[in-house]
Amino acid sequence: MSYPYPTRTHGTRRGRLRRAAGNTAGPTVWLFDLDNTLHDASHAIFPAINRQMTAYVARVLGCDEARASEVRVAYWQRYGATLLGMIRHHGVDAADFLRAAHDFPELARMIKVRRGLAAHLRRLPGRKILVTNAPQDYALAVLRIAGIAQYFERVVAIEQMWVHGHLRPKPDRRMLRRLLAQERIAPHRAVLVEDTLSHLKRYAGMGIGTAWVTGYLRALAPARPQALPAPAEAAVPGVTADAVLRTTLAAEDGRHAPHTAQERAVTLVAAEAQVPPAGSEGRQPPAPQAMPDSAPRVRARVVNRPAYVKVKVQSMHQLQRQRQTRSKGHDAQ
Repeated sequence: MSYPYPTRTHGTRRGRLRRAAGNTAGPTVWLFDLDNTLHDASHAIFPAINRQMTAYVARVLGCDEARASEVRVAYWQRYGATLLGMIRHHGVDAADFLRAAHDFPELARMIKVRRGLAAHLRRLPGRKILVTNAPQDYALAVLRIAGIAQYFERVVAIEQMWVHGHLRPKPDRRMLRRLLAQERIAPHRAVLVEDTLSHLKRYAGMGIGTAWVTGYLRALAPARPQALPAPAEAAVPGVTADAVLRTTLAAEDGRHAPHTAQERAVTLVAAEAQVPPAGSEGRQPPAPQAMPDSAPRVRARVVNRPAYVKVKVQSMHQLQRQRQTRSKGHDAQ
């Protein structure tokens, strides 16, 4: 599927869906992430992004794909996103790079969801809002293909993340505060459901609930682990991919780039930084971007639950069951 890239939109109507189906009763408002939370983006979509970025680098450099893969990895390790290295060293157009990296003519075949996902969302009590750094057209398409669009009252994609004239994607607190105010949601009623630990940590400080979904996390298993060094950022405590988002915005602001250019650049950074670098807080698995395209993928082994994570689950089935168990416990009291 090819989809248009984000432009600035005003108000909240564009991301508003029809009246949500399912169980919307109760005080809880669920703020769901999309990729690697509701569907398995590591299965096909993230690898496809990497392959398409490698092909783009090969075209620009006039080299073979093996060399292009090395350059892609090197730029990701040095700058936190391949795009930033390609802009700095080769003057590529961010919009053109984005378009090439996210061209999915067979998106329906790439989406992989767990059986029963729709039923679990239908039974989960409370309002449900999708909050994703992905473009809106992509997010809506994934929801439709997965058969779960009807359970969300609103989709907040990157197009709706403008605050006071600046793009503020996750994990920016200003964006989420504005969303909660728009929907008249008290922070203690909201629960963020995410695969990205750094986002959960950032928002836990606002007083919202946090649920970490680990079932779709994957790492790459290189034949020779010593062949590539870990990113330099991995050795610095507290430095995560979130810093890349802020650096990108600051750089675009410094060049007085239009808002559309900022948004396009950050969209790719967000997609490419779904998992923080190896060694970052919470021991989340190393990102697929840190290894060559030829490296095999294995399911990540995630053990620890950081203190700021209230609930750790592998799937929506577990989330729904835990919620049901807790509700029964409250009723018994």
